[in-house]
Formats: sequence, C-alpha cells, structure tokens
Amino acid sequence: MKQILVLGAGLSAKSLIDYFLNHAKEYNWHITLADLDKAVAQRKIGNSPFGTAIGLDVKNDKAIAELIHEKDVVVSLLPASFHDKIAEECIRQGVNMATASYVSPAMKSRDEEIKAKGLTFLNELGVDPGIDHMSAMQVIDKIRLKGGHLTSFYSFTGGLIAPECDTNPWHYKFTWNPRNVVLAGQGVSQFIKNGKYKYIPYHKLFDRIIEREVLDYGRFEIYPNRDSLKYRKLYQLDDIRSMFRGTMRRPGYAEAWNVFVQLGCTDDTYTLEESETMTYREFINTFMRYNPGKPVEEKLVEYLDLDPQGEVMKKLTWLGIFEDRVIGIPLATPAQILQKLLEEKWALSPDDKDMIVMQHEFEYELLNKSYQIISSMVFKGKDTVDTAMAFTVGTPLAIAVKLLLNGQISTKGVLIPTKAELYNPILKELKDYGINFVEKELLN
Repeated sequence: MKQILVLGAGLSAKSLIDYFLNHAKEYNWHITLADLDKAVAQRKIGNSPFGTAIGLDVKNDKAIAELIHEKDVVVSLLPASFHDKIAEECIRQGVNMATASYVSPAMKSRDEEIKAKGLTFLNELGVDPGIDHMSAMQVIDKIRLKGGHLTSFYSFTGGLIAPECDTNPWHYKFTWNPRNVVLAGQGVSQFIKNGKYKYIPYHKLFDRIIEREVLDYGRFEIYPNRDSLKYRKLYQLDDIRSMFRGTMRRPGYAEAWNVFVQLGCTDDTYTLEESETMTYREFINTFMRYNPGKPVEEKLVEYLDLDPQGEVMKKLTWLGIFEDRVIGIPLATPAQILQKLLEEKWALSPDDKDMIVMQHEFEYELLNKSYQIISSMVFKGKDTVDTAMAFTVGTPLAIAVKLLLNGQISTKGVLIPTKAELYNPILKELKDYGINFVEKELLN
C-alpha cells in the first residue's frame, strides 16, 4: 500500500483530499492528513477507511520526522515558509515531496542531492503557479515543434467572483488569502516590451494597467506581476522580445485601489499608535494634511484629485473608510487595518461562486508570416467550500502525485510542470473536470 502524508488541511486541501480518497481503493493508497486542528482534518477525511486524521504542531520536529517515516510521498499544503523544513526531513529520510508553491532558493540548491537520492520533488502545481505553466508550455512546445519562433508572450490570471454573484461596486470578493491581496505588487514590477526592459515602481503600478476581453465574460483590467522576466529562463525563451505576466481584475478596480497605495494604507512595515480605539475615518485622516476644519472626504478628493461624485469615491464610501466605526486592533499596521475592513466587505456570501480566469497570448513567426494564438480558460466554483480557487490549487497537485506514485514521472530532482511528461497528462485529466483552454489562432 502506498502511503501519502498531507500536511495542512486548509482551503486548498478539500479538493486534493477528495481526489486521493476517491482513487485510494483503485490505487491502493492510504492518506494521512495532519493539521494543527485535528477536527478540521477529520471533517475532510470523513468516514473513509482509506484516510486517517491526526493533530500536528509543525514546530514539533520529532513529530514531523515520525510522520514522514516510511511514507511514499509528502504533500505540503502548509504556508510556504515551512516547505524548506519539510524538504530537509524528506531528503534525510529519502521520501518524495510535492507542493503547489514556488520553488524556494533553498530547495533549488538541493537539486543535485535530491537527484542523487533518486527522489522527485514536485512544485508549482497549483493554478498560478501551476496550470499557467502547463497551459503555456503546451502551446509553446507546439509552436516550436512546427518550427515557429516565439516573439511575444503575455499571460494573465485572476481569482474573481462569478458574474452572477457580483454584488458590490468593486466587482471583487476574497476568494483566497486576503493578506496576499492587500500586499500584492509591492516592490518593482519588471517585464520586457519589444526588446526594451520596463520597470514600474509600486506607487505607479496601478496606473499602468492594460485591458483585455476573455471569451464571453467581458472586459478585464490587468496590472503587471512583480517579475515577468524570470519566466524567460523557465520557458526557455531567453531571446523573446516581449514577456509580460499580470493579475486580472474587473475595470475600475485598479483606479480605486490606487487610492490606498498612494495614501500608504497597504504598508505593513510599521504600527499605528492607539489603533485599537481609532475609527476607520480617523485612520484615513492620519494620512491627510492637518486641517481640522475640513472633512476627510474633501481632503482626500483634493489630495488625489478625485471626482467627488465619481466612481472611485462611490467605491470608497461603500467600503466604509469614512465611517466613525472603531477598528479594534491594537498595534496594527496600515495593511492590517485595511485587511480587516476588506474582509468584512469583500467576504463571500453563502450562495456565492468564484471563478478563475486565465488567458495567454502568443505571437510567433513561421515561414515569413506572423501569427497570434490566444488561449483562454474560465472555471467556476460550485459554492463557497468547493471553490474554483481551491479546486485549481488542489486537483493539479493531486493528479501529479498520482502520476508520481504510479511511476509515470521518471525525472528526478526539483521539478516544475514545464515538461510534457507532466503537463500533458495533467491537462488532459483537468479537461474532464471542465478546466479547458479555448484556443484561437490568427494571422497577424
């Protein structure tokens, strides 16, 4: 019997655990699900005879070592900061590992050692990173196979609310980690356009958006991801003239979000005095010039040159940032205060459905002609438990683990799904679940 250890029973665990349990009898698997809250793990295992739920404190090194012992693969759904610790123990005991997270520098540095031990460490097998790699590389390899030369690659992904559940003026609700949304884009974004390197500092990021239409789902706006350039090496596109990756939102989001960026409300590096007794109105006022005779709204409009009756102010007012309501968090950073408010206003309602939107745009040359391929995918969740986000993070990872346990992955070392050995079978199976890319090819 193959032994699978899953660490972490959070949001993305349900789809992965369901997949393992549904295939356990067929492939002779047993799944151990460990979480700090054993009850949460038990709910996901249910009454299945193929699963065991246990409580685990990931800071307990001895307990982790005992759990990993004699397992065939360890799947880490823990926060990414724990992966290196788990990887270290897996290397020591000679156990394969899989995550949905980005490859860490520490794990990458152990690649040769992992190969020497005959192990496979699977990474970046969620939605982004994950499905984005696989769907892009499938098209890129197809272009290369027929002799085409890729000149441009644009890629966009968004975790959004389904149109039928879009009930607020921001056209956005939290479908994943709120903290990541609040801190998104901090640093410098970089990409290449027609051979020219472009760099966008954080305070200008939400001014520099592009727009696209996706299938029959209307228009979306896209702000640049932090580092598009690193994907040239991952996809073996070192000579490409244009490379851009971005995050998708509905039109109007970026202009309103930029208010928080310009004010400093997304800063997570310092705490505010007396934040527990401060109101949201006072919070916004802390970033304004001292002028006790002028309302906060008027100061904000003047400071950022906003239309007092415009859509941005309507979004901000709806959000509640001008309300005399106590925040109630001691020693909070601006980002934590903003996140608390957003979690109240952008929470999913019981009947809501989320959706994942992804679109790739390729331009290539072949026989003195220029072509464009647009590859698009939209996938909706079932409800607030079986979300599109959770499914697209957990299911590709589960399929990859199945391939590994069944001996269908021969490559050893630290892997991401940019090779046909991985992306072809995973994408083929995902299509059965409705995750299907629609391709359109045009002659430029």
